[in-house]
Amino acid sequence: MATSKESPKRAVVLLSGGLDSATVAACLIRDGFQVTALSIDYGQRHSVELKAAAVIAHEVGVNEHRVMKLDLRAFGGSALTDETLSVPKTKDSTDVVHADIPITYVPARNTIFLSLALGLAEAVGACQIGIGVNALDYSGYPDCRPEFVHKFGELANLATREGVEGRPISLYTPLLNLTKVEILKLAHRLQVPVGKTISCYDPDEHGTPCELCDSCRLRSQAQRELCL
Repeated sequence: MATSKESPKRAVVLLSGGLDSATVAACLIRDGFQVTALSIDYGQRHSVELKAAAVIAHEVGVNEHRVMKLDLRAFGGSALTDETLSVPKTKDSTDVVHADIPITYVPARNTIFLSLALGLAEAVGACQIGIGVNALDYSGYPDCRPEFVHKFGELANLATREGVEGRPISLYTPLLNLTKVEILKLAHRLQVPVGKTISCYDPDEHGTPCELCDSCRLRSQAQRELCL
């Protein structure tokens, strides 16, 4: 607990409504941060995840949850933002997810989202930005790699008053080198409401997952491994 002479530790977390970002939020709260969660309504096909984000924000205990509208459908170029493109699915939920860059990649999404989170972090006096990127069990997205995290961290402190004046804002990526099953185990330890998170790229209007997209298959595989 902060004394009258101390300022509370503050953090911003990008909260999508999925398992990974919910786990990062829970990690920050465990570590004693006052957390502002930022969810982006970017015109995503799976917008039902925003409802999940609101539930998760309440249940894990963030201090504030903000939703920002930024319509990336104006750019398109992804099956998540362009209704003329289909989310790739397999016929079998046990099929392997390949590490090429799929059509569900949203151009520069994490760069855009982290830039928004960086601005919010400066505004609220946060010293960390949490994001649920993962470089092991993922769909090949270039903005989930350690190289990207490192370079954006450098940019954050070149581009901000906080960084220039010696109060660096760091990226917090505790899941970066974890497998999906390790993330699930951590989520359960932290009492994340796993069943209320949405990872699917193409759920129905009620949030029921398709079970066949890359994200569903990665999560299903982890759940099977967890039960072994």
